[in-house]
Amino acid sequence: QVQLVESGGGLVQPGESLRLSCAASGSIFSINVMGWYRQAPGKERELVATITSGGSANYADSVKGRFTISRDNAKKTVWLQMNSLKPEDTAIYYCNADIETPPMAWSSYWGRGTQVTVSS
Repeated sequence: QVQLVESGGGLVQPGESLRLSCAASGSIFSINVMGWYRQAPGKERELVATITSGGSANYADSVKGRFTISRDNAKKTVWLQMNSLKPEDTAIYYCNADIETPPMAWSSYWGRGTQVTVSS
């Protein structure tokens, strides 16, 4: 039913930018919080940024001032603009969303993940 489709990952050099996209589809009644998480090799998955349906955003300290999360409720899409990328940003980035499906059921969904590599 519900599916999160991610895109935008790739290989970039330090200081460059990248924009990730995630679109939700399926039998969706509403979407609450959406967010981005990442997992580097040998590390636990960590929260990068979240955004409410009203547009209120929160960021991990490591990305504040460099990353920007945004969303379009009509398009059921969330983006992560990543600027001034550093090698330590290298990880698999996952999209997450709390989604209500008919008639009244909330569940957390995850995207497949997209690889971001920052290297010289």
